[in-house]
Amino acid sequence: MEANGFGPQGFPELKNDTFLRAAWGEDTDYTPVWCMRQAGRYLPEFRETRAAQDFFSTCRSPEACCELTLQALGMEVTMVPGKGPSFPEPLREERDLERLRDPAAVVSELAYVFQAITLTRQRLAGRVPLIGFAGAPWTLMTYMIEGGSSSTMAQAKRWLYQRPKASHQLLRILTDALVPYLVGQVVAGAQALQLFESHAGHLGPQLFNKFALPYIRDVAKRVKAMLQEAGLAPVPMIVFAKDGHFALEELAQAGYEVVGLDWTVAPQKARERVGKNVTLQGNLDPCALYAPEEEIGRLVQQMLDDFGPQRYIANLGHGLYPDMDPEHVGAFVDAVHKYSRALRQN
Repeated sequence: MEANGFGPQGFPELKNDTFLRAAWGEDTDYTPVWCMRQAGRYLPEFRETRAAQDFFSTCRSPEACCELTLQALGMEVTMVPGKGPSFPEPLREERDLERLRDPAAVVSELAYVFQAITLTRQRLAGRVPLIGFAGAPWTLMTYMIEGGSSSTMAQAKRWLYQRPKASHQLLRILTDALVPYLVGQVVAGAQALQLFESHAGHLGPQLFNKFALPYIRDVAKRVKAMLQEAGLAPVPMIVFAKDGHFALEELAQAGYEVVGLDWTVAPQKARERVGKNVTLQGNLDPCALYAPEEEIGRLVQQMLDDFGPQRYIANLGHGLYPDMDPEHVGAFVDAVHKYSRALRQN
């Protein structure tokens, strides 16, 4: 498959596939671990050289992934310091849907993202797999209608109650944009994909099942079909629905290999609810990284005991915060590797 001139790349051989094997549900020698937040948001050395890090300065967090997709659909976006992406002209009426660009245009609009993914994959030199990201349809919809972040999502939810037909129309447009965007990321070099439903918690079970879950399912189904049609190998897919604990069973059956958990969910209860056929990812409270390094080690040990050694990827229950000490992030990663090896020997 060709996407914006990208054919199959001559990528460096992957030397460490532990994350991918855990995602597929295969046994691993230790528990793989990664943290959410791109380097541009978090690591000081990236922040200092941001002029040369165009991609990393835009694609640095789940919020910014949403921003990219919505820009490609023709929505104006400004970055408000301390607030994140803001959309000066949010969707207010059904007729506002007419000003959106054709979802098919998204892939060509985001060509620079694919170029950056390819470059990153080359520079990783096979050290670790590369994960691609996108915001899920409901989360994207909230930004489009609220004009940015919101504590209640009242305007977006008003659409669900007052304009269900238009809401489904918008969610279909977003799904149609996301599917080729995610496939394009795989063509460009992504070896796994994560879909963020960052605003799942604003929906109760009924609204979630009606307006979020069908599109989450559709994204997985259509991405997999499109990869197969293009003759590309499947990649594991992760769904992370923050505060969506009420839908764990449904998410586990939505077509994703991995279900991400936030820190409000008890690991053992989550495993009981989702069964043995998906990998779980999570879920240390990000603020635990403010603790002393010894305490981080104890918290990691407890988390790994609770999740068990297999079908598990260690992570935080959400993203890193910009003021977190890189040494403490390192202590978290080291503790996962060290204790998970010990756990397998017992």
